[in-house]
Amino acid sequence: MLPLQIVVIGGGAAGFFGAIACAKANPHAEVTLLEASRQPLAKVLISGGGRCNVTHACFEPEELVQNYPRGAKALRGALTRFGPQETVAWFAAGGVYLKTEADGRMFPVTNSSETIVECLIKAVAKSGVKLRIGTHVTSVTTADKEFDILLKSGETIKCDRLLLATGSSLVGYKIVRELGHKIEPPVPSLFTFNIVDPQLRELAGVSVNPAQLRLSAGGKSQLQQTGPLLITHWGLSGPAVLKLSAWGARVLHESHYQATLLINWLPHLQQEQVREKVLAVKDEWGKKAIALHRGVDLPHRLWQYIIARVGITTEDRWAEISSKTLNRLLQELTQGQYLINGKGAFKEEFVTCGGVNLKEVNFKTMESRLVPGLYFAGEILDIDGVTGGFNFQSAWTTGYLAGVAMATSK
Repeated sequence: MLPLQIVVIGGGAAGFFGAIACAKANPHAEVTLLEASRQPLAKVLISGGGRCNVTHACFEPEELVQNYPRGAKALRGALTRFGPQETVAWFAAGGVYLKTEADGRMFPVTNSSETIVECLIKAVAKSGVKLRIGTHVTSVTTADKEFDILLKSGETIKCDRLLLATGSSLVGYKIVRELGHKIEPPVPSLFTFNIVDPQLRELAGVSVNPAQLRLSAGGKSQLQQTGPLLITHWGLSGPAVLKLSAWGARVLHESHYQATLLINWLPHLQQEQVREKVLAVKDEWGKKAIALHRGVDLPHRLWQYIIARVGITTEDRWAEISSKTLNRLLQELTQGQYLINGKGAFKEEFVTCGGVNLKEVNFKTMESRLVPGLYFAGEILDIDGVTGGFNFQSAWTTGYLAGVAMATSK
């Protein structure tokens, strides 16, 4: 009897993990991993600023899935079978130890993504997976429970089971559609906001933690995030912005990245408490310049920018401020309005909202509900997480489950 022929298309995190899991679960199977580029795991190498945010120290699936704008329900069960705890143990078994940072992100102790890449390449070699780089797949057909994979070179590879882990590549989407699956339209997720305000951009490098952001786009209901905010040369970035961009990925795309952002610079205070603080400084420092005596905990340059937005000059004294101007200042501090005019990039992550419709996939095995023997893992699925290691965890989880299922299913 011929050994089981298994092919994985896509040499990224999910593809590598799936191929390794498959070869380990069934040492008699012949597993081939195809990667179009000459550099497998390229995204892993540059992720996390070259440090690779492997996963997140959140070990309760119920809590973990709240970090996935799309795919939370589908991943809930999958994460109980292979979650962050199993990820940490898997890499430790390969000699790679992870550390947890204050915000829960987990990195290799070496602080180098090369450590993760080397570990995965060694594991592929050790498990007997045949890795073929520079191998372009052009199409896939299926008949009689067998797949024919046509390569750009003209070669055809036959296999019994196929794992698609092609990320957000157009070729991957084309293959999925040809095999009868539906693709939810891919749009960017995890990006920064462009704001056309030269005075704001002059504050590049100033950060506030926390700030509360409320997004209104395309007349849709408001989305909200609270967390660190960073002012940049093009507008706004930081975890709060990136999370908001992920949750608002579809609505922002539909509104052509034109939206209104309300910023509360002092979310730890009630509006009345902000008023009390401002009135207290007005009473105590009546003869002092407003620009130099702020009374609220904000960076000095940001305070000067905010008062300028309501028409207060650097010479104006607290005693001279009218009730109307005071109210405008309070509004600016707690509900400042900014116009988003386009999106920037977030270079450490390349995350797409959209992909294979999740109802068409069995999340116990990652097998297609439409095509027997076809499996999916990673970003090709309509799953995406916020920044913090969640997208890699989804890749490890779906890759592992697909790999084991391909190796062991009848």
